[in-house]
Amino acid sequence: MEDPPEPEPAAAAAAAAASPQRDVEPSPPPPQPRLLRLRCAVQHYEWGRRGSASLVARLADEDPDPARPYAELWMGTHPSAPSTLLGGGGELLRDWLARNPDALGPAVAARWGGDLPFLFKVLSVAKALSIQAHPDKELAEVLHALRPSTYKDDNHKPEMAIAITEFRALCGFASIEELKDILKTVPEVEGLVGHEDAGKLMNMKEYDGGNQVKSNLQSAFAKLMTASKDMVSEAVTKLTSRLNIESKIRTLTDKEQLILSLEKQYQQDVGVLAALFFNYVKLSPGEALYIGANEPHAYLSGECIECMATSDNVVRAGLTPKYIDVQTLCSMLTYKQAFPEILRGVPVQPHVRRYTPPFDEFEVDCCLVPPGELVVISPVPGPSIFLVMTGEGELQADSLSAGEKAKEGDVFFVPAYTEVKLSTCGPESMQLYRAGVNSRFFS
Repeated sequence: MEDPPEPEPAAAAAAAAASPQRDVEPSPPPPQPRLLRLRCAVQHYEWGRRGSASLVARLADEDPDPARPYAELWMGTHPSAPSTLLGGGGELLRDWLARNPDALGPAVAARWGGDLPFLFKVLSVAKALSIQAHPDKELAEVLHALRPSTYKDDNHKPEMAIAITEFRALCGFASIEELKDILKTVPEVEGLVGHEDAGKLMNMKEYDGGNQVKSNLQSAFAKLMTASKDMVSEAVTKLTSRLNIESKIRTLTDKEQLILSLEKQYQQDVGVLAALFFNYVKLSPGEALYIGANEPHAYLSGECIECMATSDNVVRAGLTPKYIDVQTLCSMLTYKQAFPEILRGVPVQPHVRRYTPPFDEFEVDCCLVPPGELVVISPVPGPSIFLVMTGEGELQADSLSAGEKAKEGDVFFVPAYTEVKLSTCGPESMQLYRAGVNSRFFS
């Protein structure tokens, strides 16, 4: 049978015009990556551990300068030290999130305006950080508006520290009984506070009304912090000289030993004396401390995981060469007297412990993956950042994607609603930390 003749070009065109056109479907958008490797920034503050003695330096996978301090590793979107996409042409994570808001999940995007609400850090502390507090949201906005060069953003900064090594800190005001004991036994402090304010503190009872206690404590603390440099210098010299002599005939208390240590780090600083007013906290590895707005604190030594609201607002008043703002600090503090709550993490599934502070912005999971086991992290409605602390293994996001090799110091961003499977390579366990939005925010 012969082939039918080819239609004339004009006839073919007419037939095509007469036939119904099918809509051409637009090509689907490229699938969003389920794991993003991050390059994270190091902060070289003077109080940091130096060279390879610093956990921050080791995690950053640098060839550390032995003379340089490696204080903080920042993982997040804060403009002071933003994370970038590894292999992504140096694109900022923040810019990627602006193009991919679904990665935050609808609840997080609606509440925090298309940005990560938390900032994840590792700290390596060789000497004391400043006596400081972080303003609440309302005060942060006021300070930023008045002095934007000093207070660089308008967000509050509740935070939590999880000890990696033994970690020491000052946090919150000591009890009335402890403060009375200090005024009795440390005449150098009593002299700066003054007889009138010291007398009011000495006459307080544990059950006195909260406002009266706050008023007396605020007045006494402000007197100490605003004493003249000459008076502070004389008091510090007298106190440390006396303690050095007494150490030859008795065992000094932990706080007395702390005073001598702080004086070596920050000579003639009022913070050396102010430390006596605060709770002295020692965390063992795996224990955590959280700090709310307007609470005084100072990290003293050790290494920790830290998570906080995305902010870098700090009001300082001692133990620092940086700008201090004593008047603002003394006026903003809550003056609560309670030993801080110590968190030890709660098991949420095999091999995963969760640290849940009372803040919407963040929680932290510690995942310890044994050799030969698979740990599955269920999808959550918000974004996460994973840090590999020790060991080697693999992270697999959803069952369709290939796994990503992971080793000590690797950092990954994981979008909302992504299941992550963790497994080890070799005979050692792999330890990871995950920062994410507080689960209670979604309930």
